Amino acid sequence: MPPGKKTIIVLTKFMVSAGIIILVARDLDLSSLKADLLAVKLHMLALAMLLLFAQTFALCNRWILILRAIGVSLNWVAGWRIVLASAWFNQVLPSGGEAVRIWMLRRHRVKWSQTLSSIVADRFIGLLTLGLLILAGMPFLISRIHDDVLLFAVAAVVAAAYFGAIVLLMLNRLSARATAGLPVRIMQFAALLEAPLLARAGRKALLGSAIVVHLLTITASYALAIGLDAGLSALDAFVLVPLVIMAAAVPLSIGGWGIREGAMVGSLGLVGIASDKALAISILLGLGNLIVGIIGGAVWLLAPERAAYDAEPDDTAPPLHQR
Repeated sequence: MPPGKKTIIVLTKFMVSAGIIILVARDLDLSSLKADLLAVKLHMLALAMLLLFAQTFALCNRWILILRAIGVSLNWVAGWRIVLASAWFNQVLPSGGEAVRIWMLRRHRVKWSQTLSSIVADRFIGLLTLGLLILAGMPFLISRIHDDVLLFAVAAVVAAAYFGAIVLLMLNRLSARATAGLPVRIMQFAALLEAPLLARAGRKALLGSAIVVHLLTITASYALAIGLDAGLSALDAFVLVPLVIMAAAVPLSIGGWGIREGAMVGSLGLVGIASDKALAISILLGLGNLIVGIIGGAVWLLAPERAAYDAEPDDTAPPLHQR
């Protein structure tokens, strides 16, 4: 991508993040928001931070299982180190986490096709299981959303995601004549997803790990709500926070900032949570992710993969985890 285009994308994402935060905060009593942030119960804040850090282990396990499904054996410690390092770049660079994971995995002599497949499948499976959680909460969501248009939009997004997943998995089973008119990129994308999604060995563990990743975010949000005396029930957190995670996953802002705050205020507002409380929950959640990212930054500085920065991986050299 040309440097000028990259700059435009980065600036646009910064503007989206800042713009949404300003729109959300302009009608709020900022002194009340400040008071909420300073009055949060420290033990619940610490619990939320611990849950977000524990999430890196679940993320690593999900990725390791995907790598195994496509024939890559990566040391678990090395995988966790890469996940932590990518958490830092996710906070400071648009899509930087994925780029760093690709770069560091290549230092382990993993082929390009396997590297890209693992990253694509990891992101896709994360979204797929998020849709599963939203689907599980749909009966409770119906009673909380009184706007039929909004409810239809949520249901349509989930239905489209699962329909798209089924179609992608079926593409490679169709004849060449049937898929001749499809763009090559779609067929390549389907091929990248097929192995990890259809592998029988470890599939339940893979989906379980992916669900645990989201449940940890939901539980951390609930812990913060308790710490702020927001009055959010566990059921409402389970039903509404996945909508926030889904919105924040849209790659239109820096580290999800702005979109997450707007989605949190809108979602929790459906059950009567005050906007300043909802915004405080979202800000603390974002700061928690930032702290995890800072830890990942320290890991990045010490990572052995950086020692070979100037050297292009040689497929004949032994992998780092075997040295």
